[in-house]
Amino acid sequence: MAINKEEIRKKVIEALKQVYDPEIPINVWDLGLIYDINVTDDGVVNIKMTLTAPGCPLANMIAYRVYSAAQSVEGVKDVNVDVVFDPPWDPTKMTPEGRRKFKELMGYDIVEAYESSRGKGS
Repeated sequence: MAINKEEIRKKVIEALKQVYDPEIPINVWDLGLIYDINVTDDGVVNIKMTLTAPGCPLANMIAYRVYSAAQSVEGVKDVNVDVVFDPPWDPTKMTPEGRRKFKELMGYDIVEAYESSRGKGS
C-alpha cells in the first residue's frame, strides 16, 4: 500500500507544534527551528532542524522530543533528526504565528528588533 507522504508530513508538523523550546514558550515549528521535513516512499521521516543558539545545553533533549513527536505519527516507520547550524537561526525564520506569540509574551516584535539591530529596520 502506497503511503501519502504529504499527509504524513502535515501530521508530523502538527505533532511538532506540541514540542516547545524550554527557554522560549513557543513550539519548535513556529519558532522556525525546523528547516526541512522529508518523507521517503517507505515512511522514513528525515528532519533537518536547528537551535536558537549553537551552545544550547538542552540540544539533545529538544532533538529527542522532535524525534519522539514525529515517531508518534501513524504511518511513520522511522525518524532521523539532523541538527544543523548552517544557516544559523535568526528571528526571521519564525512563522507569523510564532512572531505573534513572541510579541504577546515578550511585549515586542522580535523580527523588527532584529532587523533594526542589523540596520534593516525602519
